[in-house]
Amino acid sequence: MSSVAPVEHHDRDAFLKLLKNYLACQSVSTDPAYREEMAKTREFLSKLIKDIGFTNVRELDGGVGGHNALYGEWLEKPGKPTLLIYGHYDVQPPDPLDQWLSEPFDMQERDGKLYARGISDDKGPTLIALEALRCHMAANNELPFNVKILLEGEEETGSPSLPNILSQNKELLSADAILSADGARWRADLTAINVGSRGNGGFEISIKTADLDLHSGRYGGAVPNALHEMARIVASLHDEDNRVTIPGFYDDVIMPDAQTEADLHSINFDGQGWTANIGSIEFGEKGYTTLQRLWDRPTLEVNGLWGGYQGAGSKTVIPNQAHAKITMRLVPGQDPEKIREAAKEYIKRLCPEGVELTITGDRGWTKAYAVPPAHPLLLAAEKALEDTLGDKPLRVRVGATLPLSDLVRNTLGIDTVMFSFSTADEQFHAPNEFLRVSAIDEGVAAWIKLLELVGEQSPQAYKNL
Repeated sequence: MSSVAPVEHHDRDAFLKLLKNYLACQSVSTDPAYREEMAKTREFLSKLIKDIGFTNVRELDGGVGGHNALYGEWLEKPGKPTLLIYGHYDVQPPDPLDQWLSEPFDMQERDGKLYARGISDDKGPTLIALEALRCHMAANNELPFNVKILLEGEEETGSPSLPNILSQNKELLSADAILSADGARWRADLTAINVGSRGNGGFEISIKTADLDLHSGRYGGAVPNALHEMARIVASLHDEDNRVTIPGFYDDVIMPDAQTEADLHSINFDGQGWTANIGSIEFGEKGYTTLQRLWDRPTLEVNGLWGGYQGAGSKTVIPNQAHAKITMRLVPGQDPEKIREAAKEYIKRLCPEGVELTITGDRGWTKAYAVPPAHPLLLAAEKALEDTLGDKPLRVRVGATLPLSDLVRNTLGIDTVMFSFSTADEQFHAPNEFLRVSAIDEGVAAWIKLLELVGEQSPQAYKNL
């Protein structure tokens, strides 16, 4: 990628100072202990978007006891498109803390990379979008089209409040399309744009084999062990070819058309090198390439498995309880509700006699998403990338999930284009999450160009899809 031209009114040092202050807000949405920090983050963002020039800034409550979203608007361009720009301010927990090389909420720069929790997912990319809006407003005293901003506070927990926020604020949030600062670039060495994402859903299972933990000498070999039984259940969820064994799991899967598959196979991608970079190997459903497994095929993963004694040394007990967290990534054709019920029924069948099963904590359950290939916002985003970075972007898909995309299509009837300047290898959700410093100038320049291009479009282009 080539270097980008300087953007008027963009001061990188001032931006980095602002970003450092934003990252110091410990906005961990999943842990109630951080609730005050979540509110502090909303206060930070509210002032920021007001200072840019947005009005009607308010919090949107989904009514389920979660974390509010933040809204703002600039609607002074009649006859121009209206875009809803999306980002999320919540982050994953920083644990395990002992694996961080610097404090997770204190941004540090090392070797051209900025390290902090949430810097790549999604605070850095969101602030890049806001910086582009600020620069354009500072240079022109206006924006080239109508902009609404939605900053969500629960993306990292499956967006439980978002359905209500969207349905209760349809008129307020109405727009021609959504431009998302979340989504991540695929590779640092390749200009690309994400045009599809997998769906997601999950739950937690718990089993109980006795009323209490039991002495392994007095009861060992004579009663079931909850950890053994959970291990059997979890192991039964895949076969020897690494296919998910839930009946009907693959029945409705729609694979991409021949041209899309041909394009996929033409991508210069070294699967062995890709996995070696993370200290692993290529693995997954037999009969498919690594890219197909990442983009085209559904998955089931065990995200957590625990029970019994966890402390130092040994404790000779037979655990009476065991737990597992399970999530599934879904692809086009799969109905989340159908998959959820099939998975739960199958796990019930796997549970042996004398073992009490509980299934709780449903989260996510959104469909896979694909941008219409001729969508005017997608075409503008591609041209913005080509004009600023010098290369025509490759259309790729992402194995992760943006819950917003499916929800807004169903509720608001509009599509989402991802325009993020984080990159998929930047260790989000893991210790030492980072963002490349180069992404800041690239991102601001590309966003500015995209603002200009959308300003040249007619709202009618979005109604002719």
